[in-house]
Amino acid sequence: MKTVITIGRQFGSGGREIGEKLAKAYDIPYYDRELLARAAKESGFCEEILQNHDERPTNSFLYNLVIDTYSFGYNSSSFVDMPISQKVFLAQFDTIKKIADEGPAVIVGRCADYALEGRDNVINLFIYADEDFKVNRIKNLYTLDEFKARDMINKKDKQRQSYYNYYTNRKWGKASSYDLCINSAVLGVDGTVKLIRQYIDDFEAK
Repeated sequence: MKTVITIGRQFGSGGREIGEKLAKAYDIPYYDRELLARAAKESGFCEEILQNHDERPTNSFLYNLVIDTYSFGYNSSSFVDMPISQKVFLAQFDTIKKIADEGPAVIVGRCADYALEGRDNVINLFIYADEDFKVNRIKNLYTLDEFKARDMINKKDKQRQSYYNYYTNRKWGKASSYDLCINSAVLGVDGTVKLIRQYIDDFEAK
């Protein structure tokens, strides 16, 4: 196994569970919240700060300046003056690259597909689902009524979309931004995992 798997996901689609099952099936590291803990340790940030800014965009800084600053490294004067949200993004960006350098892994969210752009051992997935499927999952996971579940899904997805679109030159959820997009409502979580495993196995064998 040499493939790094990145997973973008709609809230309630089962993307996290699918990622966990893929990591377990291939016996490779899994990073979702785990990424925040590692990024905090390696960057010196408090983990709580990373959690507070996790996948949340800011409109206070231009995207190009973020990337220009990254190219000069953390020690540039521009980085010192950068808003905390950009520093958090760059800390995660750095950590994602280090994880991929170490070997195969599953990385959920955090623009991981963008961070690893150009690498030939990466598969970028996007998991989405029908509205009713997502609502039912969130109702059960968080013990919410239908109205609150739908509201939570809409807010989370808008947040993820804004974050992804802000920091990358791509569109969140658009097929051309990924290698494979799957509606998890069609086959369910386990069926989706099975489908992705076939895709990965064929990718590895090519």
